[in-house]
Amino acid sequence: MSTVSFADLKLAPEILRALTESGYTTPTPIQEQAIPLVLEGHDLMAGAQTGTGKTAAFALPMLQKLLPQASSSTSPARHPVRALILVPTRELAIQVEESIKAYAKHTKLRSLVVFGGVDIKTQKPHLKNGVEILVATPGRLLDHIEQKTVLLNTVQMLVLDEADRMLDMGFMPDLKRILALLPRQRQSLMFSATFSNEIKKLSEDFMNYPTLIEVARSNASAENIAQKVYMVEHDDKHALLTQLLRGDDAKQVIVFTKTKLTASRLAKQLQREGVAADAIHGDKTQLERMQALNAFKQGSVTVLIATDVAARGLDIDSLPMVINYEIPHAAEDYVHRIGRTGRAGASGTAISLVSPDEERYLQDIEKLINKPIKREVLPALAKPQRAPRAEPHHREFHKPKPQKPSHDAWFDKPYVPNIAHAIPASEPEKTESKPKAQIPALFRRPG
Repeated sequence: MSTVSFADLKLAPEILRALTESGYTTPTPIQEQAIPLVLEGHDLMAGAQTGTGKTAAFALPMLQKLLPQASSSTSPARHPVRALILVPTRELAIQVEESIKAYAKHTKLRSLVVFGGVDIKTQKPHLKNGVEILVATPGRLLDHIEQKTVLLNTVQMLVLDEADRMLDMGFMPDLKRILALLPRQRQSLMFSATFSNEIKKLSEDFMNYPTLIEVARSNASAENIAQKVYMVEHDDKHALLTQLLRGDDAKQVIVFTKTKLTASRLAKQLQREGVAADAIHGDKTQLERMQALNAFKQGSVTVLIATDVAARGLDIDSLPMVINYEIPHAAEDYVHRIGRTGRAGASGTAISLVSPDEERYLQDIEKLINKPIKREVLPALAKPQRAPRAEPHHREFHKPKPQKPSHDAWFDKPYVPNIAHAIPASEPEKTESKPKAQIPALFRRPG
């Protein structure tokens, strides 16, 4: 374990004070390596998974370098954009800017976050007032550039956070447009979970002899995360999930699904069962997603159902548990999902519910992380048992008497004497439980 403290990294007293108030005393490996290099002015390529403390690795030295230019003046001209941080998702943008605000609270430096999904008019006044640090998603930043509400000609530091994710999401053309507008003399930092050939090519285009540091391989899952698997039939997943969520160690849980539809349905079903749950996915408005995330952080929502849109963007302090209701088809996404827990040295639990048709994806995950995941014994599930032939609430079907045909008891409808009106001709006749011979021609209305 490192014996280096933040004070040893030559950070200013006001920054150290904010770190102490936030409960941070010892830098993580990525922070210990990156902060001195950034302070010395090097361009940097840093390989780090989410949960390693990479936001502070660039935010703290950035604040330190901008401190001499901090001003209490209210003039926007005294607060030009000096640091630009580009991120792939709205959620990550919000988290990064929240962290910067926390670290800078005892300084005069201003920060702002801009992203799509909300009215751009609400962001313009803040930009016009001036900010030194701007966190942005590429698309919304280009919107502001086109509307001339932001200038980038004074940018001294550029950060690309989760660069691999940005390229996966198709942001390369936007990035190139933005990079062309920046001063050539600047410091550039890139943080990425993986370094593909495309990432390396991008670094050659906008970085000057970058220093490479890497604290974890792209396939490394944190050792402080207890990973477990339950082999379970698909139809039994909900019962098992409900049982896990009622455990003492499930005080705050993110549950991952593959699709938006499953996330919404699962959240609603859990709500009906008395679980404080909500969903966050791409079909939600930005306001709805922010409200759900804030409620989860504050504890009024204890279970957050999320698709992979949230896998790399959520930053929850001390999240104890992640559950994969459906495991991802891409093994790398599993590593990013479980990286929501066990952050910055804390312990966490990652549980996966794997049905028979998902076993091949589990094998891919174990091959990627280079170790087997422990199989847990499936507990007795508290769920209604199926009767051999019919559900308990169904009444037994009796053959109707010739003189007074009864309506099909399977559909639980009262007897209607007028057969001609019992089943209107405009409705399809329900014949699943009756032989076709029992539906006479007189059931049809006369033409």
